Amino acid sequence: MENSPKALWDNCLQLIKENVTEQQFKTWFAPIVFENYDGESRTLLVQVPSRYVYEYLEQYYVTLLSKVLCRVFGTSVQLKYRIVVDKKNKLTIDEEGSEPVAIAAPQASKRANKAPTVLDAATPQDLNPQLDTHKTFQSYIEGDSNKLPRTVGLSIAEHPGKSTFNPFFVFGPSGCGKTHLINAIGVRCKEMYPNKRVLYVSARLFQVQYTDAQRQNTINDFINFYQTIDVLIVDDVQEWATAEKTVATFFYIFDHLFRLGKQIILASDRPPVDLKWLQDRMLTRFSCGLIAELEQPNEQLCIDILNAKCRRDGLKIPEDVIRFIASTAKGSVRDLEGVVNSLLAYSVVYNSNIDMRLAERVIKRAVNVENKPLTVDDILEKVCDHYHVSQQQVNSRSRKRDYVLVRQVSMYLAQKYTKMPASRIGQLIGGRDHSTVIHSCSAVEQRLKVDKAFHAELSSIENSFRLKK
Repeated sequence: MENSPKALWDNCLQLIKENVTEQQFKTWFAPIVFENYDGESRTLLVQVPSRYVYEYLEQYYVTLLSKVLCRVFGTSVQLKYRIVVDKKNKLTIDEEGSEPVAIAAPQASKRANKAPTVLDAATPQDLNPQLDTHKTFQSYIEGDSNKLPRTVGLSIAEHPGKSTFNPFFVFGPSGCGKTHLINAIGVRCKEMYPNKRVLYVSARLFQVQYTDAQRQNTINDFINFYQTIDVLIVDDVQEWATAEKTVATFFYIFDHLFRLGKQIILASDRPPVDLKWLQDRMLTRFSCGLIAELEQPNEQLCIDILNAKCRRDGLKIPEDVIRFIASTAKGSVRDLEGVVNSLLAYSVVYNSNIDMRLAERVIKRAVNVENKPLTVDDILEKVCDHYHVSQQQVNSRSRKRDYVLVRQVSMYLAQKYTKMPASRIGQLIGGRDHSTVIHSCSAVEQRLKVDKAFHAELSSIENSFRLKK
């Protein structure tokens, strides 16, 4: 009879088999013999070959057994053991099992993405995809540097696992938008297919989960959990360079998902061929879909990104400030966002307008790139330090010879090392007009031709900038 207690017990064994290793099943569960089931008292009696097996099951697998029995029999079942104490004389004793474990509704949001408990993989629980819902295709501005990856990513989101772009491996330098793109794919996929199990995980978190599972002897649960994912997104896989066991386990998961036609998306700061720790079999797998490079955005794309952010956040930033930020951020979207957020904070705290001077100050502190462009403030500070005068004195209306010299040198160097027009330089250095800047630059150039000591002074100041002429 299909729904007989014995048939139900066989279903239990099959479910258990899917949630433990083959060796664990053969050792602890295959020897269990079904005796009978009392529907009225909801008691299941099984025979085990020894007291040791009984104690081991009760100590390590009681939760698994409770969940399986509840799921198959449809209600909490009291497990009772008949233990063989003398096989030759067929002597047995009966022992009560633990009280059935209460089966609560899964709390995915509280568990985050920790390695799941047993049976979570057998019947997939609600899953927090760990996606940043602000990183969408709508906010991912298209440009020459990202057109192909963005187009492919959108196609994958709308047809996960059904295109030739599986796996999708995207790489590029830090700050070029990799994390935004792969998040956008996940967000779009969840919008279109709410029932899909989509998961974003960093390589570092995956490694931590694997290490925890290894320490807690729950590797099989860890693997089973990841094998239930429909769209697996892993960021920064280059961080697995020294994690050989983590990589081997991921390959096992990868291979399983790939054979089932599940979508896999990987992101790295370098292409697969430069991941020296990859074995040939893994390199082949990673390369069989599509490898797409994200280049650093050019200045125009940076401007478009900044303008889009201003529209989205209701910010008002002058066009010349937008262009200055775009030319300074060195193609890093992360730096662009950091500068804009800092500008907003400074303007609110100090109740000031967002202008070029404020942008220069913020960029000096916020943009973390080598050889970042000099600002007028940088130059003025260095020149004042060299001649031992204060910026307040230089910016005053005084015509004192020492102050005039510092103004002229600062204007000359500002024109040489920044992209600012003379009118803007004059405004930032003493509030002078463009004709004063032009006159100052001419005076300095003439003096450099005839005054070796003055030439040496300017060389010293320029060397302090750590920039080549």
